[in-house]
Amino acid sequence: MDILVLMHADVEHPGVFRRFLQEDGHRWDGIALQSGQSIPDISDYQALWVMGGPMDVWQEDEFPWLQEEKQFIYKAVVEKGVPFLGLCLGHQLLAEALGGKVGKSRKPEIGVMDVQLTEAGATGIFFDDFPDKFHSLQWHSAEIEKMPAGAACLATSPDCAVQAMRWGNRAYSVQFHLEVEAETVPDWAGIPAYAEALEKALGAGAVARLEKDVASSLPEFNKLAERLYLNWLQTAACA
Repeated sequence: MDILVLMHADVEHPGVFRRFLQEDGHRWDGIALQSGQSIPDISDYQALWVMGGPMDVWQEDEFPWLQEEKQFIYKAVVEKGVPFLGLCLGHQLLAEALGGKVGKSRKPEIGVMDVQLTEAGATGIFFDDFPDKFHSLQWHSAEIEKMPAGAACLATSPDCAVQAMRWGNRAYSVQFHLEVEAETVPDWAGIPAYAEALEKALGAGAVARLEKDVASSLPEFNKLAERLYLNWLQTAACA
């Protein structure tokens, strides 16, 4: 499978998913939108992944390529039925592209936190073999306020109603992060917007504490990430 990956920061790549893709012989092309790279023709790919990033979906004046990206996601998902996976900002962009609404979080989520599956999530393919409640890395200050028509919420948390979403049979997205690796926290903390949010939420020394928390949960994250990856491949194969 050839996968097109839209990226919004160099350090927000597919993470541990890269290892799974390599082991299975899949190829992915990362497009650095923040560096001015153009989005290629989706016809050359069998799937579309959209990663996280420090910008917000509504910052089109500052990041004018966001408008083109939303239009591209709409055409790929709605018009062409391309299998889709969105992470964090990619989750929010899917919602906006399909007619939903994203706004500032009433309470930002930053840290290792619990996610709870909904009934739709617990009975579907995407979270097959997941526990009803599991840990994940959260690092966001915006959230989906209104899902697009026809979408289903697959997971939730006390401070973020839509932690995972399905639209149609092959478009899936999550607000949280399971793709994390050992270097994820220090890499992301190098982005000023992320560092500011982290310090504001967790106080001085937040990077070291979060890095320690993620390290202790990394085996669980990697196990769940591989399960999510395999489940997504199943959804991508659905007609």
